[in-house]
Formats: sequence, structure tokens, C-alpha cells
Amino acid sequence: MGLQGFERRLEHLVEGVFARVFKSGLRPIELGRRLVREMDSGRSIGVRGRPLAPNAFTIHLNQADYDKFAEIGDALTRELCDAAREHGHDEGYSFMGPISVELVVDPKVHAGEFRIVARMKEGPGGAGAGSLLLPNNDRYILGDSIVVLGRLPDCDITLNDTNVSRRHAEIRPVGDRFYLVDLGSTNGSKVNGTRVSERELLDGDELGFGSIKLVFQAS
Repeated sequence: MGLQGFERRLEHLVEGVFARVFKSGLRPIELGRRLVREMDSGRSIGVRGRPLAPNAFTIHLNQADYDKFAEIGDALTRELCDAAREHGHDEGYSFMGPISVELVVDPKVHAGEFRIVARMKEGPGGAGAGSLLLPNNDRYILGDSIVVLGRLPDCDITLNDTNVSRRHAEIRPVGDRFYLVDLGSTNGSKVNGTRVSERELLDGDELGFGSIKLVFQAS
């Protein structure tokens, strides 16, 4: 599913820059296919009995290929992270920290070729893997700091809804897990439609604050 979604999204990106850059030579889908193979081959069993997969990927490229990819580097690495995240979800993988992809130049790699170094990497301060998918499809990566959600502009995530309190709720890291904690808000916080005061977050949980919905993803 991850790669299929990756390919579908690339189809919408082949206009303009993508079409100009990838008429020939190394193509993004080749990177995506190899990346998920590295996830599969590098998986092990975690302490809780779940498959634990690599989450940090460094893609080594020839200078010419790196220069070609650099024009769309941010969009490409974002799509590769999403493909890895979706594949991990489909396979039931867990991760030690957020998924990341970095492109680097390697003089030992020939043009048209690449290699991927995959490793397991803890989140900041030993925090586990976690992110929030925002309504505009941006992704907020969770780390070892408390994240405050509310209507005030100085909140870490500002929620522009009159039904949201000024400081409405927090996401708190506890070990390698994350918890949603309501801060006594007027209209409450919900997880999957149920009002909660405190709840451990699981992959795919929908968080509700007023009319605003966020999705927690454990990767």
C-alpha cells in the first residue's frame, strides 16, 4: 500500500519539475522500492514482541544524481517518509523514533546507482516514534518535549476554533509512548470520538478538539 500510494502521488507530481528532472536516469520509485526492502530486511523483534523496523535512512547518490534530486529534495524525502510510514503500518512494524530520509553525496557511487543505509534511531531524549497529521496534511513530529495545543498563538500547535480553549490540551512523552492530557478545557478533548481526560495514544487514533481533527501516527 505504501509504495502504491507513493507511485500514485508521484503521478500527480510529474508535471513541471518532476517531468523535467526525471525524463531519464535514476527515478524516485526506485528509491522507494529499495527503501521498503531495507525496512523488511532490517526488521527484528522488539521487547514487546512486535516487529521493530529501521526508521532512519541515508540514501547515497552520485553528485550528478544528487544535483538532479536536489531541485525537488524536500518533496521527495517527504514522499519517501510517507511511503515508509504506510508500509510500516501495513506490516505492523514499530519504530524507535520518527522516520527520516536524508540524501547525501557519495563519490564511491556511480551515476544512475545508489545505496541506502538503514538504521534504528531513537527519537530525541529516548522518545518513541510519534507524529500528528494536521488538517492541512502537514506533519508535526513529536519528541521529548511536551506539546501544547490550544487557541493561543504561542501554543506549539495553534487550533483556530472558538470551541477550543486557549490552552486546551497537551501531548506528553512518557518513555517511548505519548499521552493526550486535557487541561481542563471547556469543551473537552476526544480520542476516536470519546471524551477523555488522559489517554495513551495508539497508531491511527483520531484526536478531536472542537471541530478540528488530528491523527496520531506511531512513526
